Amino acid sequence: MSQRRALEPTERPTMPWRRKAAVIAALAAAVLAGPGIAQAAPQAAPQAAPAPQERVAAASITWTLERASNPTQDQQTAYNLITSAMNAAVARYNNLSDLGKNITVRYDPGVPTADGNINGTIRFGNRSYMTQRTALHEIAHTIGVGTSSRWSSLGGSGTWRGAQATALVKQFDGSGATLSTGGGHFWPYGLNYENEFSNTAADRHVQIVAAMVRDGL
Repeated sequence: MSQRRALEPTERPTMPWRRKAAVIAALAAAVLAGPGIAQAAPQAAPQAAPAPQERVAAASITWTLERASNPTQDQQTAYNLITSAMNAAVARYNNLSDLGKNITVRYDPGVPTADGNINGTIRFGNRSYMTQRTALHEIAHTIGVGTSSRWSSLGGSGTWRGAQATALVKQFDGSGATLSTGGGHFWPYGLNYENEFSNTAADRHVQIVAAMVRDGL
């Protein structure tokens, strides 16, 4: 009979490799499932919220009409016509530009037509000039058209010298178009006469005045 040698204390029986692999896998699973141990995917550090940026509000044109405390029928009729014209013109300027001006409007029967000043005043006299076309034209004068100290250097030669308004009129009318100046006015799109008015011409008038301001008017 063969005799089995006793194992020394430091020896261990050899375990078949398949069983050994299974035991190792079981032990690993037990360790991971043990209490107090959590496995989670690393999380990215929270990103700081972007710093708020200051937004500059666009300027706008506002206007007030000086009224008599007890207007006559003539004055009230004029006030109604002026209010309608100014509301339409100011709305168009504010819709198509970021120009700013506080305008005071007066009815002055002594004024033959209407006029505007860079100090922010507009006077209407003649009834036939109490129109949106006139209001747009006179607002341009309060902005600086024909009245700014820079007008002569930019428009004194008879042709506007500013790059932005010049580029705009070429965009409207073709590469050969120019923006002419004279007598404190400009054309095309200066709305110098009632028969020049149309919605397209009025929009372009506002855009050109805004471009003139960007040119340094």
